[in-house]
Amino acid sequence: MKNIFYTLLVGILFCVSCSNASQPNDPIPEHETFKIQSKQVGEERTINVWTPENYKTGNDSLPVMYMADGGIKEDFPHIANTLAKLIKENKIKPLILVGIENTQRRRDLTGYTEVEKDKEIAPVVGGSEKFRAFIKDELFSEIDKRYRTMTEKSIIGESASGLFVMETFFLTPEMFDSYIAFDPSLWWNNHYLVRTAKEHLAKFPTPKKRLWFAGSDATDVSPYTKQLADIFKTETVPNLMWKYSDEPKEKHTTIFRATKEKAIIWTLNKIE
Repeated sequence: MKNIFYTLLVGILFCVSCSNASQPNDPIPEHETFKIQSKQVGEERTINVWTPENYKTGNDSLPVMYMADGGIKEDFPHIANTLAKLIKENKIKPLILVGIENTQRRRDLTGYTEVEKDKEIAPVVGGSEKFRAFIKDELFSEIDKRYRTMTEKSIIGESASGLFVMETFFLTPEMFDSYIAFDPSLWWNNHYLVRTAKEHLAKFPTPKKRLWFAGSDATDVSPYTKQLADIFKTETVPNLMWKYSDEPKEKHTTIFRATKEKAIIWTLNKIE
């Protein structure tokens, strides 16, 4: 019975596009799609790119936001439409959205784990290092070649994708300027990222970084997001601006849509 419960729980917390549960389908915005053969993950990957209105008729270079769960049937339309709305309302400056469509989601978005139960969620897990290398060593340069980009980069994700965002923040913080994670699955590998947070923060790089993360009422998520927030309060990292949004009224399936706008506005507008 315990094994069945664990499997169901993991399925919920690692579901693709949990934020779309019981929600109408998002309109698919105008976008471009291309494929890239990755040596790092050993397969062809589909990339969706949304550019804001007037990008094609202008000359400005723009910041870039990256996201896993970036397929047309995943969260790419949801986030692209949100960015378009916020830009139109002058709540954020224009930027480019790059969505990476999933192939083996649980492989790409999870790091190494010593917990045997973690390893049962998919045939292959622990591929986040290679997936991160794909983004850094292959995708960044391809996007810079195809679009007018600034050096400023951000990354956004929820659940397992939020875990990947947080892992990237701690292990390779230099990759992005800003990080946004909704209900990150920090319980992975016996909450390894929380247990080692102080160690990583002690070696944090000099360039300024921003982190926004949120926790819902999910009992396997909220204890660790709250614990991590408490750690940030005790550590002095002058070049890090962070914000934790405790959302006890939201569920794992609702937190993304409920908090997306304030997360993006705070992070991209450099609100203190």
